[in-house]
Amino acid sequence: MNAVPVASGPINVVVVEDDPLHRERFRDNLRADPSLALAAEYAGAQSAIAAIGAAGEQTRPDVLLVDLDLPDGSGFDVIRHTRQASPATEIMVVSIFGGETNLIQAIEAGATGYLLKDSLPDDFNAAIHALRAGESPISPSLARLLLKRYQPAEPQAKAESAEPSPLSRREIDILELVARGIGFSEVAERLFISPHTVKTHVKNIYRKLDAHSRPHAVYIARQRGLIVS
Repeated sequence: MNAVPVASGPINVVVVEDDPLHRERFRDNLRADPSLALAAEYAGAQSAIAAIGAAGEQTRPDVLLVDLDLPDGSGFDVIRHTRQASPATEIMVVSIFGGETNLIQAIEAGATGYLLKDSLPDDFNAAIHALRAGESPISPSLARLLLKRYQPAEPQAKAESAEPSPLSRREIDILELVARGIGFSEVAERLFISPHTVKTHVKNIYRKLDAHSRPHAVYIARQRGLIVS
């Protein structure tokens, strides 16, 4: 996974993690990359929610790294609050807890990435850059769960029962590529259009599906039979 350069200053990262050892690990990783900046760290859900809610537009985080099991609340609450208070913030769960239920609940709450602590990539900072660049880093075991969940058992029957698509053919093409984990820049190259055009189509997809993130849009589209990839 290649890091994506940031032209407009460092990416501000907020960490919500109650384990001091993991906070230290994140802190050391972020300090090793001058294009990333640790804006704040919190050991509990309530302090994070209060701070993000009170932050002005210029001080809201670019990326939020959040654990799910916090001593004074749920990471899901932090995700939902952040998604509402700061829609532009990219949210990545970093947790020991995997499983289909947690993954789906995190996506529905507004997470755009999900990594397991016991299988973090060696270049963890690259995952943060990828998240900020429009990709959705997910641990391989969780990605497999997601694919199995939405793999149609009877493609023909699913196709016959699928509702008319609110998406254009181009929007479906883009969403199918995004569902395979392909970033916006590569989608643009494959479809011979500009990255700006891809982002415009993605915004239209979000609006038509009432989705708030890439994984959420893919989830809704698969549920409704709009894509099968």
